[in-house]
Amino acid sequence: MKSIAAPINPLDASARSGSGYPEPFRSQVLPREKRALGDTAGLTKIGVNHTTLGPGAASSMRHWHTREDELVFVLSGELVLVTDAGERPLRAGQCAGFPAGHADGHQLVNRGTTPAVYLEISNRDAEDAAHYSDVDLRWNAPDARDRYTHKDGRPY
Repeated sequence: MKSIAAPINPLDASARSGSGYPEPFRSQVLPREKRALGDTAGLTKIGVNHTTLGPGAASSMRHWHTREDELVFVLSGELVLVTDAGERPLRAGQCAGFPAGHADGHQLVNRGTTPAVYLEISNRDAEDAAHYSDVDLRWNAPDARDRYTHKDGRPY
């Protein structure tokens, strides 16, 4: 575990470039690279990802969380924030928050020609699940038999 006073270079944290999504959703969020800064700092109650989203990729399918608040802060580039209210640009220096249990799915899309970099910040709740607004997908609490299922409970 890092000392409280030890600075962290985000690029020193291990990078994950895949996705747990089943197809046909996985290919829609790539290229994407996440670096778990919260884990690197030894945090257990707050998750922080340093995320780089390539041109043409989406951060996720449009979703909302049952028990986790989420905040994104754009460090560089420009993204399109998609919610029930429509589409809005989200530029470097701007952020957006998504309260737990609020059934307004969100998604970030990089429609530019260069990668966009942002922080994803959330509380860590072991009982969290996610609902997907526009696709037949559900992310179940960890004690479920299948983590990703169709909305009717059938596994992928």
